[in-house]
Amino acid sequence: MKDQTIRIEIQFKPKKTKMDFSSGWKKLDASPEQVFDFIADLRNVGELMPEQVVNWQADADRCSFTIKGMASLNMRVDERRHPQLLRLVADGKTPFEFELLVHLRPLNKLTEVMVELQAELNAMMALMVKRPMQHLVNHIADKLTQQPF
Repeated sequence: MKDQTIRIEIQFKPKKTKMDFSSGWKKLDASPEQVFDFIADLRNVGELMPEQVVNWQADADRCSFTIKGMASLNMRVDERRHPQLLRLVADGKTPFEFELLVHLRPLNKLTEVMVELQAELNAMMALMVKRPMQHLVNHIADKLTQQPF
């Protein structure tokens, strides 16, 4: 009888959790169209990033940057719904899948904005990025309120 070897492979895929980070609604002294026209061009979005974001490079539809001590990320515009929504998604090789959404809605003669980040993270990554991600969405929303439109 010939010796037969049975090979069993086990692949471990860590469970990923969808996490949602939100800035909450902030008021801007500008029209939704003005705000949308500004953020819809990713060359302007670099002005909204915290100091931990370095090496910002962008054209109108794509950007790349590094978060100090964490990772390099690439994003591209996935959806522009004028003047209410800008959806950016991970582009190329990234350590995790994510979407960055900027929601706009009119409020009398003002605009309200909410920045949201949705990410698919494993437990280890979630622990590492929870605070920086929340800081990022809050910072972007706060910087938008300070823009002279």
